[in-house]
Amino acid sequence: MNNQITNVYIWDMDETLILLKSLLNGSYAEAFAGLKDAQKGVEIGKMWEKHILQISDDFFFYEQIENCNKPFLEALSKYDDGQDLSDYDFNQDGFSPPHDDLNKRKLAYRHRIIANKYKQGLHNILDQEMMDVWDALYKMTDEYTDGWLSSARALLEQCLAGNEDPTICNTIAGGVVRSNATGSRHINVLVTSGSLIPSLVKCLLFRLDNLISHENVYSSWDVGKLQCFQWIKERFDNRNTRFCAIGDGWEECEAAQAMNWPFIKEVAEMQLGQVLLNNCLSFM
Repeated sequence: MNNQITNVYIWDMDETLILLKSLLNGSYAEAFAGLKDAQKGVEIGKMWEKHILQISDDFFFYEQIENCNKPFLEALSKYDDGQDLSDYDFNQDGFSPPHDDLNKRKLAYRHRIIANKYKQGLHNILDQEMMDVWDALYKMTDEYTDGWLSSARALLEQCLAGNEDPTICNTIAGGVVRSNATGSRHINVLVTSGSLIPSLVKCLLFRLDNLISHENVYSSWDVGKLQCFQWIKERFDNRNTRFCAIGDGWEECEAAQAMNWPFIKEVAEMQLGQVLLNNCLSFM
């Protein structure tokens, strides 16, 4: 549909959709002037940190590719020759930093497996005991943060629905919704300052994977947020595409200004999510 409107929402992750750093350093609890148990917040943050690193290493090759960060999983796709990887031994393929085409291909293979695991979800990766631990930690964190995590999920869902009646929207896998009523399309994109693999694992652990697809997760670790925003514009842009950035940091704010996009500063109280959505849509 040539006249289809596409709304692209570009999200920051940490301290916007999830809380981690402010739990670990106690700043989240400090904001409540003694009403929150700061030590409990630190312990919750450490548990998340442990699970993120463990799952990244055990299932997503992070121990092998930690120093080979790329800004998105498709960055080396042109080196992937489509080889069947079902019997491929990733521990014996002699992978080293991808300075040549051979090792770029080996890294692209790993990225393909990571993308497939992301699409499958953690329930196809973790055993039941670990699933129970994860579920309990998520509930504990959501309760401690007064529903921050569940409210963030609801806000992402609202953006995908585009403020329309959800009964007339078809959900497409990967965090894209197309409205039957207007033909409009709504897409969530994540641009995080963290490295790519742990950021993908965070999306899985914090239950964002069905709202943000793996190809819509960008790491600005090496390239900066402005470069990521430029790539996103090139990827989605046409005369009917509208962009809106949401975050809490100066870098995404300056990048949005450079792109002449509306910027919504800090989700802060997630209970105000509908107001945020209305503001974002009114700017677009």
